[in-house]
Amino acid sequence: MSDTTVDIGPQARIVARLVHGVREDQLDLPTPCPDYAVRHLLGHLGGLCAGLGAAGRKDTGPLTDTAPGSTRPELAPDWRAALPPALDDLAEVWDDAAAWEGMTRAGGLELPGAVAGLVTADELVVHGWDVARATGQEYTPDEAALRAAEQLLAPQDGGGDGLFGPVVPVPDGAPLLDRVIGLSGRDPSWKP
Repeated sequence: MSDTTVDIGPQARIVARLVHGVREDQLDLPTPCPDYAVRHLLGHLGGLCAGLGAAGRKDTGPLTDTAPGSTRPELAPDWRAALPPALDDLAEVWDDAAAWEGMTRAGGLELPGAVAGLVTADELVVHGWDVARATGQEYTPDEAALRAAEQLLAPQDGGGDGLFGPVVPVPDGAPLLDRVIGLSGRDPSWKP
């Protein structure tokens, strides 16, 4: 895996726009994330902003030691006001070259800062798609973040399992976003 840094800011702003577009009556809709309604997915976004922000600052502790999926994330009452600035803060953390250097912790695992940065890009790309798909919004991810997600998710041994589980095959020549979504273990044709 390359240690090339990625500007997280454009993708964070895209996700913030998607969050802004979620209506209150959509919070209980299903999402491509099994067992997550839109409200849980938004809660997860808040948690990943905190956890991956702490990972980028090398501020290890409870925020970096909790495994993702260990609990169903709850949506904070002030989510609409809190999530966009949390996404901005996350982008600011990863704008610092020091975030990409050395070792850190995320999700209870020790990993290089460069890998944690790719995880951050991937989380924003894939969960942006999740939010958009669940709420019927248009979605075009940032190209650099999308390529970082592909780099992170591509099976290293050419096998059928990716980083997050079984890869969902997509047709040859499928758009890069569909390929990344398939690599994440989601079906790119998912509809609510």
